[in-house]
Amino acid sequence: MNISDGRSITVSLLAAAVFATTFVAQAKPITAVDPGPRITTANDGDPDPGGPLNGLTQSQSDLFDAGLQEFSDDEGPPDGLGPTMNLDSCGGCHKHPALGGTSPSPNPQLASSPSPNPQVALANAFNSVPSFIARDGPVREVRFIRNPDGSPDGGVHSLFTIAGRDGAPVYCVPEQDDFETQFAIGNAIFRIPTPVFGAGLIEAISDSAILANQASQAAAKNTNGIAGQPNFVLTGHTMTGLPNNNGNDGTIARFGWKAQNKSLLLFSGEAYNVEMGISNELFPTERNETPECQIPPVPNDVTNTTDDSTLTFLDRISAIEKFAFYMRVLAPPERFVAPDKEMSINAGEAKFEEIGCALCHTPTLMTGNSPIDALKNKEVNLYSDLLIHHMGPGLVDGVTQGQAGPSEFRTAPLWGLGKRIFFLHDGRTTDLVEAIEAHGSGNSEAKKVVKNFSKLSTDQQQDVLNFLRSL
Repeated sequence: MNISDGRSITVSLLAAAVFATTFVAQAKPITAVDPGPRITTANDGDPDPGGPLNGLTQSQSDLFDAGLQEFSDDEGPPDGLGPTMNLDSCGGCHKHPALGGTSPSPNPQLASSPSPNPQVALANAFNSVPSFIARDGPVREVRFIRNPDGSPDGGVHSLFTIAGRDGAPVYCVPEQDDFETQFAIGNAIFRIPTPVFGAGLIEAISDSAILANQASQAAAKNTNGIAGQPNFVLTGHTMTGLPNNNGNDGTIARFGWKAQNKSLLLFSGEAYNVEMGISNELFPTERNETPECQIPPVPNDVTNTTDDSTLTFLDRISAIEKFAFYMRVLAPPERFVAPDKEMSINAGEAKFEEIGCALCHTPTLMTGNSPIDALKNKEVNLYSDLLIHHMGPGLVDGVTQGQAGPSEFRTAPLWGLGKRIFFLHDGRTTDLVEAIEAHGSGNSEAKKVVKNFSKLSTDQQQDVLNFLRSL
């Protein structure tokens, strides 16, 4: 997407596309209704996710517990929080329907949350709240498409600062970006947290399995206009040294909305630094190097190499290693088929396959070898091919990451969808029907499949929606 002297016009058109809610001329209106997120009730047999994989060793379980604690802890300036950040806890963003999930409601970016102490609220006298951050959610991070000179930006611009928080120096008062202006000219785009349930199983899928699946069902994919490619960059085709581009090894990245992160360790280290401003072994440089705001004045969380003989192994390893291992052995969400909807759900699953949804949302891939037996040669019922696809002007965000261009996104895994509140990369809707419609605009690779869905009878559409909410 080029923005030259007519940048404001083009960006305004982009904004209109991004925030529209109905994107595709359909054969007929979609009249089925999203059943809404499943809510666990006592003795209904529908467990919330959040536990570890079965079959862990004792040491693996101990490391999971240590990671769980780190993931849920609130961070403060003495821990290295800031100077700018989006939230003060991994668990605040990844909270619904359980720790490890995605954005909750109400939005912890506006509540005095996770702590009830009003001194730790992100919104305070020093921090204004942009209009696109709502109390009922979702949690959002903000990226700017372009720099003031028109060159590509695409980076995260932290919403809040540590000014006014307990433990922050009174002389540390970083300025917030002018989010309202950037939003008004269509230069601000949003991302919501991706759930990390079952992430270790996704990490353990081999590149060859992803490529073999990409090559499968070629005729059906061609008929439906579906292509897709992995997000990987061969040596010599990109600048090396960029942390999210696998230019040196040419392997497939698979985490994040644009499949921009290769591994859970990279995902952890980047989130720690970008979302909370806490520097670490992977990202040792502060994003904001204002001298009076550096608390502590060294990389904030690294392996403990002191000569303290009382420290255990778990005391010594860094937080990002604990985060990564926690996510690596976090169990996937379980599907739940309510007895009174079993016939509808089974029929919906068949239609999901028949109309072409499964051509991108691959029901099952297999892991390969792993040093963790609980991850070795396992079925992964993720409903994703882990490829990036062109999604048309209705979902374009103007940002390029690795091989993923402005309109390309990873096929979002659908496992756990049944309990999610917010949909799409920016969380613009809570309605599954609107999310489906958003896939069908312009030259989207999903356009024909969305049209196939719209041609179903109302009862058949309802069956598909009931099936999706069973995942």
